[in-house]
Amino acid sequence: MPADRKPRASVWSRPRPRQREHLTREQIVAAAIELLDAEGIEALSMRKLGTRLDAAATSLYRHVANKDELIELVVDDVYGEVQIPAAADRTEWRAAVTHIATDLRTMTLRHPWIAPELGQVGLVHIGPNAMRMAAGLLAQFEAAGFPPDEKDRAAGTLTAYVVGIATSEAAYLSLIARSGRTEQEWVAGLRPAFDEASQQHPRLREGSSARQDVHPQQIRDGDFAYGLERVLDGLTARLGA
Repeated sequence: MPADRKPRASVWSRPRPRQREHLTREQIVAAAIELLDAEGIEALSMRKLGTRLDAAATSLYRHVANKDELIELVVDDVYGEVQIPAAADRTEWRAAVTHIATDLRTMTLRHPWIAPELGQVGLVHIGPNAMRMAAGLLAQFEAAGFPPDEKDRAAGTLTAYVVGIATSEAAYLSLIARSGRTEQEWVAGLRPAFDEASQQHPRLREGSSARQDVHPQQIRDGDFAYGLERVLDGLTARLGA
Protein backbone atom coordinates (compact mmCIF):
# COMPACT_ATOMS: atom_id res chain seq x y z
CA MET A 1 0.00 0.00 0.00
CA PRO A 2 1.43 3.46 -0.89
CA ALA A 3 2.77 5.42 2.07
CA ASP A 4 0.34 8.29 1.51
CA ARG A 5 -2.73 6.02 1.66
CA LYS A 6 -4.29 4.91 4.90
CA PRO A 7 -6.35 1.71 5.28
CA ARG A 8 -10.05 2.40 4.91
CA ALA A 9 -11.74 2.48 8.31
CA SER A 10 -14.62 0.13 8.94
CA VAL A 11 -17.99 1.14 10.31
CA TRP A 12 -17.56 -1.73 12.79
CA SER A 13 -14.31 -0.28 14.17
CA ARG A 14 -15.80 2.82 15.76
CA PRO A 15 -18.53 3.39 18.36
CA ARG A 16 -22.08 3.63 17.13
CA PRO A 17 -23.29 7.26 17.31
CA ARG A 18 -25.84 8.16 19.94
CA GLN A 19 -29.39 8.31 18.62
CA ARG A 20 -30.39 11.97 18.34
CA GLU A 21 -33.25 11.90 15.88
CA HIS A 22 -36.14 9.79 14.67
CA LEU A 23 -34.19 8.31 11.74
CA THR A 24 -32.37 5.12 12.76
CA ARG A 25 -29.52 3.13 11.31
CA GLU A 26 -31.87 0.20 10.80
CA GLN A 27 -34.22 2.35 8.70
CA ILE A 28 -31.32 3.57 6.59
CA VAL A 29 -30.06 0.04 5.98
CA ALA A 30 -33.53 -1.28 5.10
CA ALA A 31 -34.14 1.55 2.62
CA ALA A 32 -30.70 1.07 1.09
CA ILE A 33 -31.37 -2.64 0.52
CA GLU A 34 -34.70 -1.83 -1.15
CA LEU A 35 -32.95 0.66 -3.43
CA LEU A 36 -30.14 -1.78 -4.25
CA ASP A 37 -32.56 -4.61 -5.01
CA ALA A 38 -34.60 -2.36 -7.29
CA GLU A 39 -31.86 -0.45 -9.11
CA GLY A 40 -28.45 -1.99 -8.41
CA ILE A 41 -25.34 -0.73 -6.68
CA GLU A 42 -24.58 1.89 -9.34
CA ALA A 43 -27.78 3.72 -8.36
CA LEU A 44 -26.90 3.97 -4.67
CA SER A 45 -26.02 7.43 -3.43
CA MET A 46 -26.50 9.16 -0.12
CA ARG A 47 -28.59 11.86 -1.77
CA LYS A 48 -30.88 9.36 -3.50
CA LEU A 49 -31.23 7.36 -0.31
CA GLY A 50 -32.06 10.52 1.63
CA THR A 51 -34.83 11.30 -0.85
CA ARG A 52 -36.20 7.80 -0.41
CA LEU A 53 -36.26 8.31 3.36
CA ASP A 54 -37.56 11.87 3.09
CA ALA A 55 -34.48 13.04 4.97
CA ALA A 56 -31.53 15.28 4.20
CA ALA A 57 -28.28 13.56 3.29
CA THR A 58 -26.70 15.22 6.32
CA SER A 59 -29.03 13.16 8.53
CA LEU A 60 -27.61 9.99 7.01
CA TYR A 61 -24.04 11.11 7.64
CA ARG A 62 -24.74 11.14 11.37
CA HIS A 63 -25.05 7.35 11.11
CA VAL A 64 -22.56 6.47 8.34
CA ALA A 65 -19.48 8.41 7.35
CA ASN A 66 -19.68 7.60 3.64
CA LYS A 67 -21.05 5.22 1.03
CA ASP A 68 -18.41 2.58 1.83
CA GLU A 69 -19.64 2.35 5.41
CA LEU A 70 -23.23 2.10 4.20
CA ILE A 71 -22.31 -0.81 1.95
CA GLU A 72 -20.62 -2.54 4.88
CA LEU A 73 -23.85 -2.26 6.84
CA VAL A 74 -26.15 -3.50 4.09
CA VAL A 75 -23.85 -6.41 3.22
CA ASP A 76 -23.82 -7.56 6.83
CA ASP A 77 -27.58 -7.16 7.13
CA VAL A 78 -28.07 -9.41 4.11
CA TYR A 79 -25.65 -11.95 5.59
CA GLY A 80 -28.22 -12.28 8.37
CA GLU A 81 -30.52 -14.08 5.90
CA VAL A 82 -28.22 -17.12 5.91
CA GLN A 83 -29.43 -19.66 8.45
CA ILE A 84 -26.74 -21.39 10.48
CA PRO A 85 -27.74 -24.79 11.86
CA ALA A 86 -26.31 -26.03 15.14
CA ALA A 87 -22.97 -27.79 14.87
CA ALA A 88 -23.57 -31.30 13.58
CA ASP A 89 -21.50 -34.44 14.13
CA ARG A 90 -19.28 -36.61 11.97
CA THR A 91 -22.28 -38.21 10.27
CA GLU A 92 -24.39 -35.09 9.64
CA TRP A 93 -21.85 -32.38 8.87
CA ARG A 94 -22.26 -32.61 5.10
CA ALA A 95 -26.00 -31.96 5.33
CA ALA A 96 -25.39 -28.94 7.59
CA VAL A 97 -22.69 -27.50 5.31
CA THR A 98 -24.90 -28.07 2.26
CA HIS A 99 -27.67 -26.11 4.00
CA ILE A 100 -25.34 -23.16 4.67
CA ALA A 101 -23.92 -23.22 1.14
CA THR A 102 -27.37 -23.34 -0.44
CA ASP A 103 -28.59 -20.48 1.75
CA LEU A 104 -25.54 -18.37 0.83
CA ARG A 105 -26.18 -18.91 -2.89
CA THR A 106 -29.90 -18.15 -2.50
CA MET A 107 -29.09 -14.94 -0.63
CA THR A 108 -26.68 -13.84 -3.36
CA LEU A 109 -29.21 -14.46 -6.13
CA ARG A 110 -31.92 -12.65 -4.15
CA HIS A 111 -29.64 -9.60 -3.91
CA PRO A 112 -27.43 -9.80 -7.04
CA TRP A 113 -25.78 -6.44 -6.29
CA ILE A 114 -23.96 -8.12 -3.39
CA ALA A 115 -22.01 -10.52 -5.62
CA PRO A 116 -19.09 -8.14 -6.38
CA GLU A 117 -18.82 -7.30 -2.68
CA LEU A 118 -18.52 -10.98 -1.76
CA GLY A 119 -16.08 -11.67 -4.56
CA GLN A 120 -13.52 -8.94 -3.80
CA VAL A 121 -10.23 -10.62 -2.97
CA GLY A 122 -8.81 -9.49 0.36
CA LEU A 123 -12.04 -7.85 1.54
CA VAL A 124 -12.84 -9.10 5.04
CA HIS A 125 -16.38 -8.77 6.34
CA ILE A 126 -16.28 -8.26 10.11
CA GLY A 127 -19.91 -7.39 10.80
CA PRO A 128 -21.75 -9.54 13.36
CA ASN A 129 -23.80 -11.51 10.83
CA ALA A 130 -20.81 -12.24 8.59
CA MET A 131 -18.76 -13.32 11.59
CA ARG A 132 -21.61 -15.52 12.83
CA MET A 133 -21.81 -17.27 9.47
CA ALA A 134 -18.05 -17.77 9.26
CA ALA A 135 -17.89 -19.12 12.80
CA GLY A 136 -20.87 -21.40 12.18
CA LEU A 137 -19.24 -22.84 9.08
CA LEU A 138 -16.00 -23.47 10.95
CA ALA A 139 -17.96 -25.24 13.67
CA GLN A 140 -19.32 -27.69 11.09
CA PHE A 141 -15.87 -28.56 9.78
CA GLU A 142 -14.56 -28.88 13.31
CA ALA A 143 -17.41 -31.28 14.14
CA ALA A 144 -16.57 -33.25 10.99
CA GLY A 145 -13.11 -33.91 12.37
CA PHE A 146 -10.92 -31.52 10.37
CA PRO A 147 -7.75 -30.60 12.28
CA PRO A 148 -7.27 -26.96 13.33
CA ASP A 149 -4.83 -26.24 10.51
CA GLU A 150 -7.30 -27.49 7.88
CA LYS A 151 -10.77 -26.40 8.98
CA ASP A 152 -10.12 -22.78 7.90
CA ARG A 153 -8.94 -23.94 4.49
CA ALA A 154 -11.89 -26.29 4.13
CA ALA A 155 -14.33 -23.49 4.95
CA GLY A 156 -12.49 -21.16 2.57
CA THR A 157 -12.63 -23.71 -0.25
CA LEU A 158 -16.35 -24.21 0.17
CA THR A 159 -17.06 -20.47 0.37
CA ALA A 160 -14.94 -19.79 -2.71
CA TYR A 161 -16.98 -22.32 -4.71
CA VAL A 162 -20.34 -20.92 -3.60
CA VAL A 163 -19.39 -17.26 -4.07
CA GLY A 164 -17.74 -17.97 -7.41
CA ILE A 165 -20.69 -19.76 -8.97
CA ALA A 166 -23.27 -17.45 -7.38
CA THR A 167 -21.41 -14.37 -8.66
CA SER A 168 -21.54 -15.72 -12.21
CA GLU A 169 -25.22 -16.58 -11.84
CA ALA A 170 -26.05 -13.15 -10.42
CA ALA A 171 -24.36 -11.41 -13.36
CA TYR A 172 -26.20 -13.69 -15.81
CA LEU A 173 -29.59 -13.11 -14.17
CA SER A 174 -29.00 -9.34 -13.98
CA LEU A 175 -28.28 -9.30 -17.72
CA ILE A 176 -31.53 -11.15 -18.40
CA ALA A 177 -33.49 -8.82 -16.10
CA ARG A 178 -32.23 -5.78 -18.03
CA SER A 179 -33.46 -7.38 -21.26
CA GLY A 180 -37.02 -7.50 -19.96
CA ARG A 181 -37.33 -11.18 -20.83
CA THR A 182 -37.71 -14.27 -18.66
CA GLU A 183 -34.85 -16.72 -18.37
CA GLN A 184 -36.76 -19.25 -20.49
CA GLU A 185 -37.32 -16.64 -23.21
CA TRP A 186 -33.65 -15.63 -23.09
CA VAL A 187 -32.41 -19.22 -23.46
CA ALA A 188 -34.93 -19.99 -26.20
CA GLY A 189 -33.77 -16.91 -28.09
CA LEU A 190 -30.17 -18.12 -28.03
CA ARG A 191 -31.01 -21.67 -29.13
CA PRO A 192 -30.94 -21.11 -32.95
CA ALA A 193 -27.57 -19.35 -32.81
CA PHE A 194 -26.09 -22.05 -30.56
CA ASP A 195 -27.38 -24.86 -32.78
CA GLU A 196 -25.76 -23.27 -35.80
CA ALA A 197 -22.47 -22.53 -34.02
CA SER A 198 -22.21 -26.10 -32.65
CA GLN A 199 -22.73 -27.84 -36.00
CA GLN A 200 -19.09 -28.97 -36.02
CA HIS A 201 -18.98 -29.80 -32.31
CA PRO A 202 -21.21 -32.85 -31.67
CA ARG A 203 -20.20 -33.13 -28.02
CA LEU A 204 -21.59 -29.68 -27.32
CA ARG A 205 -24.78 -30.41 -29.24
CA GLU A 206 -25.29 -33.70 -27.41
CA GLY A 207 -25.06 -32.14 -23.95
CA SER A 208 -27.27 -29.20 -24.87
CA SER A 209 -29.91 -31.31 -26.57
CA ALA A 210 -30.23 -33.58 -23.53
CA ARG A 211 -31.29 -30.61 -21.40
CA GLN A 212 -33.22 -28.70 -24.02
CA ASP A 213 -36.63 -29.24 -22.40
CA VAL A 214 -35.49 -28.67 -18.80
CA HIS A 215 -36.27 -25.32 -17.16
CA PRO A 216 -33.08 -23.19 -17.03
CA GLN A 217 -33.41 -22.62 -13.29
CA GLN A 218 -33.61 -26.36 -12.72
CA ILE A 219 -30.41 -26.76 -14.73
CA ARG A 220 -28.64 -24.09 -12.67
CA ASP A 221 -29.82 -25.65 -9.41
CA GLY A 222 -28.66 -29.07 -10.55
CA ASP A 223 -25.26 -27.79 -11.68
CA PHE A 224 -24.76 -26.01 -8.35
CA ALA A 225 -25.71 -29.12 -6.37
CA TYR A 226 -23.41 -31.31 -8.49
CA GLY A 227 -20.43 -29.00 -7.98
CA LEU A 228 -21.13 -28.67 -4.27
CA GLU A 229 -21.26 -32.45 -3.85
CA ARG A 230 -17.94 -32.86 -5.65
CA VAL A 231 -16.31 -30.20 -3.45
CA LEU A 232 -17.62 -31.99 -0.37
CA ASP A 233 -16.46 -35.34 -1.77
CA GLY A 234 -12.94 -33.95 -1.99
CA LEU A 235 -13.09 -32.52 1.52
CA THR A 236 -14.52 -35.78 2.87
CA ALA A 237 -11.60 -37.65 1.34
CA ARG A 238 -9.26 -35.48 3.40
CA LEU A 239 -10.86 -36.80 6.59
CA GLY A 240 -9.72 -40.30 5.69
CA ALA A 241 -6.24 -39.21 4.67
